[in-house]
Amino acid sequence: ANIGHSTKTVNMPQRVLLRLKLLQVPPIPLRRNKLKLTLKETAVLAILSALMFTSKVIMEFLPNIHLLGTLIVAITVVFRAKALFPIYTYVFINGLVAGFATWWVPYLYIWTVLWGATMLLPHNMPTKIKPIVYMAVCSLHGFLFGTLYAPMQALFFGLDFKGTIAWIIAGLPFDLVHGVSNLLCGLLICPIILILK
Repeated sequence: ANIGHSTKTVNMPQRVLLRLKLLQVPPIPLRRNKLKLTLKETAVLAILSALMFTSKVIMEFLPNIHLLGTLIVAITVVFRAKALFPIYTYVFINGLVAGFATWWVPYLYIWTVLWGATMLLPHNMPTKIKPIVYMAVCSLHGFLFGTLYAPMQALFFGLDFKGTIAWIIAGLPFDLVHGVSNLLCGLLICPIILILK
């Protein structure tokens, strides 16, 4: 009887431990934070933010001709989601310097459209096609800039549908310059990508 009792007391904790092990839920693997920056990335993206703003200021004497589209496509190809940091840093600095007025509000989404379009491009594009696709996306954003800007103009200034269309049509010459200049500046996208990598 004593032997049986002693065996039972030894086995009881083992059974409890076994049941506890069976009830244990395996830890859920945490996803790696894709927006977490290393020290090097922070420094590089800060420099790129400054470059975006500086290039815009330097080229302001040329209406709708700048390197913003080129830089955004290149930065997005290399840094993916992290490219949002320099984009929105540029947007904030631009508002800080020029004033947070109605013209600035569309900047909160208009550059993100180009970022999103670039993010959707396939990774496995043939090397020869990549420059053409990057230039085309950059150029298309320039041609559509006025159209993308228009909804906020309509909202702020009470334009109806016809008024919004008229506003877009009036801005087409500027969008034409913007699209063509983005196409030409887009020649720099692949060289910038190589430098950033």
